[in-house]
Amino acid sequence: METTTYKARPVKTRRKGKLLIIIPVVVLLLIIISCSITMIPTGHTGVVTTFGSVEDYTLDSGVHMKYPWQKVIMMDNRIQKQTVDLSCFSSDIQEVSMTYTVNYQINKANAQEIYKTIGINYYDTVIIPCITEATKVVTAKYSAEALVSDRTALATGIEELLSTKLSEFNVELVSTSIENMAFTEAFTNAVEEKQVAQQNKLRAETEAQRKKIEADADAEVKRIEAKGEADAELIKAEAEAEANKKIAESITDGVLRNKFLENWDGKLPTVTGSSGSLVNIPLE
Repeated sequence: METTTYKARPVKTRRKGKLLIIIPVVVLLLIIISCSITMIPTGHTGVVTTFGSVEDYTLDSGVHMKYPWQKVIMMDNRIQKQTVDLSCFSSDIQEVSMTYTVNYQINKANAQEIYKTIGINYYDTVIIPCITEATKVVTAKYSAEALVSDRTALATGIEELLSTKLSEFNVELVSTSIENMAFTEAFTNAVEEKQVAQQNKLRAETEAQRKKIEADADAEVKRIEAKGEADAELIKAEAEAEANKKIAESITDGVLRNKFLENWDGKLPTVTGSSGSLVNIPLE
């Protein structure tokens, strides 16, 4: 009875010993398997490193296998948006506050190179300094008034310079925009006063031009009317002269005789002179 009891104890001990070995092995295998699987989300590129050294290949989106001692860095290659508040100066030393927005992205083919040369914080390391430099350089080329009147040229100039700078770091500039641009209160008031003065001057010039046009129009009307009256008088005189000419041409001795006979009352005119002689007017 005592012998049987002593033989059962070693069996249980061996089973416990096996479990103590199997469980850690299984856990270790699970850890190794989990460390050997990596998932790259859509819009990202995986840069693989082995003990800090960058491998010469990258991983696209999806599930991939790797060595447990390898590390995968996610590089976002989607279009990213950043808005920056900047302070610049114009060519005439006027302070300009600007809110500038950029849309940019890295190409997955360049993700490995960007990580090797710049690192994962490429926005703070490269993009922000490039934005600041480009905006300040281009803004300094314009006077404050030019910045107000030609904002499109300013935006185009900044975008062209910024695109060139970012391309040197394998970053593509997608689009930019100047969200807001403000000047000091003193300059703003000066611009408003100048605009009001220009508007008043333009209004006065327009009124003077209008009056001149009206005066010229009145003078032209009077000239036309005077010319019309002169032409009418000339035509009338020419018509009367022509009529008198025709009348003169139509008067003959016979016509005069007939007119005389038509108006004669049959009595002979007499003239009494100092000698008392009678003068008879012959009919023929």
